[in-house]
Parts: sequence; C-alpha cells; structure tokens
Amino acid sequence: MKILVTGATGLIGSALCDALLARGDDVAGLTRDPGKARLAHPAIVWHPWEPTLERPPTAAFDGVDGVVNLIGEKIDQRWTDEAKRKIMESRRTATHNLVQAIAGLERRPAVLVSQSAVGYYGDRGDTVLEESDGPGGESFDSAVVVEWEKAAREADATGVRLAILRSGQILDAGGGMLAELLPPFKLGLGGPLAGGEQYISWIHVDDEVGLILWALDSDEVSGVVNATAPRPATNRELSKALGRALGRPAVVPVPGFVLDLKFGTEFGRVLRGGQRVVPKRALELGYEFKHPDLDEALRDLL
Repeated sequence: MKILVTGATGLIGSALCDALLARGDDVAGLTRDPGKARLAHPAIVWHPWEPTLERPPTAAFDGVDGVVNLIGEKIDQRWTDEAKRKIMESRRTATHNLVQAIAGLERRPAVLVSQSAVGYYGDRGDTVLEESDGPGGESFDSAVVVEWEKAAREADATGVRLAILRSGQILDAGGGMLAELLPPFKLGLGGPLAGGEQYISWIHVDDEVGLILWALDSDEVSGVVNATAPRPATNRELSKALGRALGRPAVVPVPGFVLDLKFGTEFGRVLRGGQRVVPKRALELGYEFKHPDLDEALRDLL
C-alpha cells in the first residue's frame, strides 16, 4: 500500500510512518518544509503544503491507497485569542482543504483515517462515554473537535471510506503528557493534579498507531471509533501507577491554581475536568489492545 500522512513529523505521525515503513508500505508526507523533513525522514516522499491556505498538491496523491490525517496545532498551551485561532483553523480548515483535494481527484484513495479527540465529549465527570454519546459542554476544545469532525465528514460525499479516531491522552515517554510528568515524578515530587478525581482516557502510543493501521486495513471500520484503552483511570490512579513504574512516591498534590498559572484559567479549567471514555466499537470490531492495563503500559514505556 501507499499511504499519505499529514502531520507526519509529529509525535504520532513519526511513529506511524516508522510502522508503515517497517511493514513494507510506501509513505508520502505533507509538510510546510519538505527539505527539513527529508533530512529527518529520508525514506518518506515529501510534498509541500500550507494546510490552512491551500489544498495539497495533486501529485501528493499519486498512487495513494489511503490517507491519514494527523494535522493540528498543539492544544496544550495558553489559549490566547491567536492560539485559539491557530488551534481551530489547523484542524477545521486544514481538514476541509485535504478533503476537497481528495474530492477533486480522478482516482481517489480507498480510505481516510482522520484523527479526532475525546475532548469532543466535554467534562462529563464519571459518566462512561461511548461513541454514540454526543458532545458535551461549551468548552473550546469540544467546539474544536466538533468542527474538526464536521470537516472530515465532508469525505462521506466522495465515496471514500472514513474512519474518525477520537484519541485520548497518548502515553509516550518521548512527548505529550507523560514526558511532562516524568521530571517531577523522577524526583519524587509527583502527585495528583487538582484533586485527582478527574478521569483520564489514556492510550499507549503503540495502540494509537495500531488502531490507525487497523482502520486503514479493515474495510468494516468506518465512522467514529474511540482510540482509548479499555480501562480509563482517574488522575490519582495514573499518578500512583506512574510512581510505581518509577519506584518513586507520588503523594505531592498539585493544586488547581498551578495549572492556571501555567496554561491560563480557560485551559486550566479544562484540565480539572475529564472524560471516562471506553473504546466500545474497537472492541466490538475485533481490535486487540497490546497494552490494555495501565501499570503494564507504563512499565513498557519506562
């Protein structure tokens, strides 16, 4: 197969491209800076793309069997007006431009796998959430995901099979939430955030990549699939598990105002909430998780 990947230089994109190449697929990537990307990943064929300004070049789709859309400005930052604009447009407009390019092709790929996020559900406390549950609350992150998925669903009119993966917190020692937590926890200064009762729907990076590959390969996978491990954990449970994996205590609580100081009050408020999301459709359709248990997942990563 030949797969075209957006966001191919990011944390998940790089891991996905490595996995695709390892199994013998041809990989093309879309990036603002093909020269820089080519130096880091010479086995990938790179094409230039300004995602919020234009459609990808038609040449990028030559011989492509599937597309994976991982584009998006990082959301874990202070939500200034400018940051919020970039976060929204890097998902909504970029995905729209991608799908419109696919719609204009004479030979279209068979499948589009488009990333989404569990922020779609909003803060729902300890309610167990499945794919059929609607968006919740008025938070910015939920609004972004609604628009992101709406843009991806434009693919429904093209005849291309569409799978939308609502990803949870991706655990990878090289980046994301886990990488931020490691320094204080290694010093024995880690602990639950803002009380610790909020649920975190987590997923090991290997299963995030595994679900993307599975969605590419499996004709029966379409629509929304929650990309989360089967057993979400509270922040307190995650803190204890991380302490066990590192052999360090995890008893130093981080008060909520610290989140406000680092990320601002709007994003800090979101971090105090959470979602208890389960991957009902992935399990029903037969995906087998490599790391369903939190303690084992953290031991594997660390």
